Amino acid sequence: MKIYNTLSKKIEEFVPNVDGQVKMYTCGPTVYHYAHIGNLRTYIFEDVLEKGLKYLGYDVKRAMNITDVGHLTSDADTGEDKMLKGAQREGKTVYEIAEFYTEAFLNDMKDLNIKIPETIEKASDNIDVYIEMIEKMLADDYAYISNGNVYFDISKAKDYYQLSGKNPEDLMIGVRDTVEEDKAKRNPADFVLWFTLSKFENQAMKWDSPWGVGYPGWHIECSGINYKVFGEYLDIHCGGVDNIFPHHTNEIAQSEAFVGHKWCNYWCHGAYLNDETGKMSKSKGEFLTVSLLKSKGYSPIDYRFFCLNSHYRNPLTFTYESLDGARKALKRLKSKTLALKDEGNLDNESFTKYDELYKEALSNDLNTSSMITILYDVLKDESLNDKTKLELVKSFDKVLSLDLLKEEESVIDTDLEKMIQEKIVERKEAKKNKDFATADKIRDELLEQGIKLIDTREGTTYELI
Repeated sequence: MKIYNTLSKKIEEFVPNVDGQVKMYTCGPTVYHYAHIGNLRTYIFEDVLEKGLKYLGYDVKRAMNITDVGHLTSDADTGEDKMLKGAQREGKTVYEIAEFYTEAFLNDMKDLNIKIPETIEKASDNIDVYIEMIEKMLADDYAYISNGNVYFDISKAKDYYQLSGKNPEDLMIGVRDTVEEDKAKRNPADFVLWFTLSKFENQAMKWDSPWGVGYPGWHIECSGINYKVFGEYLDIHCGGVDNIFPHHTNEIAQSEAFVGHKWCNYWCHGAYLNDETGKMSKSKGEFLTVSLLKSKGYSPIDYRFFCLNSHYRNPLTFTYESLDGARKALKRLKSKTLALKDEGNLDNESFTKYDELYKEALSNDLNTSSMITILYDVLKDESLNDKTKLELVKSFDKVLSLDLLKEEESVIDTDLEKMIQEKIVERKEAKKNKDFATADKIRDELLEQGIKLIDTREGTTYELI
């Protein structure tokens, strides 16, 4: 496997600490709201990486956190806790919010054929681990107490800006509007390891600690869970590019301060999913979720296929037109794979040839578009019998996870069904009143959403296209 390493800024051959065994950590969600499809693009790339490593013969152990405390509305340790913000928005407790949105996130993962990691740890379940780490960093002079909070001193960290490639001068007070002075810090970029009530008196989740009642900072949570699950060494750490600074930068600093040596060798990051106005977020325009796509008649696998046709490190722009294209292409692809008959004998030589080509594309920094092209090449190869094609499709889909041999299921839900039927009635009434312009407009609007109306003698029906 060759993979792009954000730490070295180049594609490297992947060599795990223990031959054949991979310790892999992927940053999980902050469960204060639904995940939007931009968030989920990262989890799709991580899923391909995990399954790809297994396809190449590695034994992969993967862990993921659930952030249910400590992640503030600003990644620079300012603002309110995102969980508290979610609870206030919905009039629920933070525990109810965490439980609801954790379940919603895991359902999205299942819908997208993303494998659920073997180990999932809630941030709030590991307070004792964070306290252990913070106590050692204080004892070793990597951390200090100021104004009731515990801070990490970044001046003590080796190569603090290596991962991000940032210029420390750009983070000086006053250089940018986003850099604010916190007089409790020794250095402007120092970050909080533990908050106390001296700063956030309305915090819902809080625990006793040697430094007072409070709660952990966001960054220490991933380091603590990593240490608990994997010990002192990690092979691969993944996340979105927005996690590079400050989150992953701070993870490296505090983890290496705690263990006393280099901690993780490979850092892999997925690029943004943009809409036509820029980076997708929960605060802009239509909140694009898997549920919303399903309500519009799309399968979550249509979206997975859309993502896999682009490289994970390239920014990708989402439009419904591009998703329509992916849906149609996947439908044609599945019609070909489902038409294969389990007949004849396996051509081992041809199977090996195509399997090696597939592994080569997979090993080339997860070149998923090339992997899909090889799949098409298999289906077009007239020298292959159906049995060999079928076995190659089964094998390739272990990584692609596109349900290529699964019969189509209706993804329409009751809300969409109700909306379509209401539009059919509305259109019928318009035609009855000879308002053909309105009738045509309703038909065209539904067609834009992938819903084709079909007029028959018995009435109007529809199909998803």
